[in-house]
Amino acid sequence: MALACRDTVRLIFQKLTVADLARASCVCRVWNSVATENDLVASAFTAPWRIKELVGKPVSGAFWRDNGIWKFAISHRISRGDSVTSLAVKYSVQVMDIKRLNNMMSDHGIYSRDRLLIPISNPEILVNTTCYIEVDKYAKREVAVLYLEGGPKRQHCASGMNHLSTLSAHGKRRLIESLRRSMQVDDETALYYLAIAEGNPRSALSEFSADLTWERQAGLN
Repeated sequence: MALACRDTVRLIFQKLTVADLARASCVCRVWNSVATENDLVASAFTAPWRIKELVGKPVSGAFWRDNGIWKFAISHRISRGDSVTSLAVKYSVQVMDIKRLNNMMSDHGIYSRDRLLIPISNPEILVNTTCYIEVDKYAKREVAVLYLEGGPKRQHCASGMNHLSTLSAHGKRRLIESLRRSMQVDDETALYYLAIAEGNPRSALSEFSADLTWERQAGLN
């Protein structure tokens, strides 16, 4: 009977949006266990954009909370002659949108990166494509990346948590709690900075400190 109930719930939940799944997960234990199934959530996440496949697992469960078009981006490999302005024209997007997505204060330093993330201007480009969940170390965010040519390089596919794979569950928990206390943030934020720092806690703290400095300079806090 319980199995039949779960099957019925799953059939119903397959028609829900990401936001509705999040609400359903708060109703009861059974609904939570079904509404948080990875395949179900991933399907709801990609459904509005008719994506064929979403490869990878997000570092933070918060990734699934919002499936707006801003959660997707095109990977553009930097080549000689590229500039933020020329890329904005090429992809029909705003210069400031590229800078914002890539955590850039100015055009300077574009060649220190091997790629830029480009915002999606036309959702139709996502139809029947494969996107890859990645943490971009420069943009400092987790996005679903579309490659118009070829596929992701190994370092882009990696979640950045390989260093933690050797730790026990208790060891990971202690590390996250230590970072959370030091940064005075929640678990998901601490886990995010560990990801972009490739599992190195000292680098994670440096990245966090750099972000705070940037926010103060930009007048964001």
